[in-house]
Amino acid sequence: MTSPDSQSPLPPRVLAVVGPTAVGKTALAEELAARLGGEIVSADSMQIYRGMDIGTAKPPPAQRRVPYHCLDLAEPGEAFSAALFQVAAREAIVDIASRGKLPVVAGGTGLYVRAALDAMEFPAGDQVGNATRARYEKFAAEYGAEALHALLAERDPASAAAVHANNVRRVVRALEMADEGVTYAEQRAGFSARTSVYDARFIGLTMDRARLYQRVDERVDAMVAAGLLDEVRRLLDAGLRDALTASQAIGYKEFVPVIEGESSLEEAVSAVKQASRRYAKRQLTWFNADPRIRWVDVTDLTLSQAVDAAMGTLDW
Repeated sequence: MTSPDSQSPLPPRVLAVVGPTAVGKTALAEELAARLGGEIVSADSMQIYRGMDIGTAKPPPAQRRVPYHCLDLAEPGEAFSAALFQVAAREAIVDIASRGKLPVVAGGTGLYVRAALDAMEFPAGDQVGNATRARYEKFAAEYGAEALHALLAERDPASAAAVHANNVRRVVRALEMADEGVTYAEQRAGFSARTSVYDARFIGLTMDRARLYQRVDERVDAMVAAGLLDEVRRLLDAGLRDALTASQAIGYKEFVPVIEGESSLEEAVSAVKQASRRYAKRQLTWFNADPRIRWVDVTDLTLSQAVDAAMGTLDW
């Protein structure tokens, strides 16, 4: 018979608060953390960057009611990945739980939430400073996307069938993984298996779509009023133009042409609102695919009522 002392300890409890942009995740997660004795682990792929504060809706330090983790992990433009986030997030979760606190993972980047909480293994190639990646990227630049995809088809036909030739970044990743003895196709299949490494509960926030889009628009207006244009200008002055114009930098790339005199502020604001609404739709699609999430419609709820409703979904 196994003695109690030899048994593996139970995994720590972790609460996740997810949902689309502007739905109110941060406020609710903070209130839940305050009530339950928790600390926030941010799961936002843009809030990891230092100096990108207003445009990412990063809570100002003076306004944070509980401690935050996984903010300001990297400089803008510095290569980062879900694999690196997984390491940082799990270190934070272990630290928080070791002090008897509840880790509350909050954010809208679905892959980061899953990287933090689920049994997902990232190959070594998903790190920074990778010579193999640089070699394949050089190959693509010299011979074209089709040639790169053909190389993958020779090495790993199943993965080539799962990746479009025009998605050079993913083709490169698949080739990296092939070099490491694993396949992108197998990893992709594994992504659909949602198994948490913690005793996790998932709360999803949703609301009437028209009201959500209204909140998105209001938040963009508030960011501009708070000085977003000046924040973008400071980052440009620091030589970070490429980082700001990256495809994922919603709320930054649209304002670069304004500062460079190629677009009006009104056009930029409209573009950010449209891009943010589309992003919210993609987030909802991602999270709706996860059957573990217990949804709370916060359309007509005050913050206190929303927190009570969220608490009611917990079965710990």
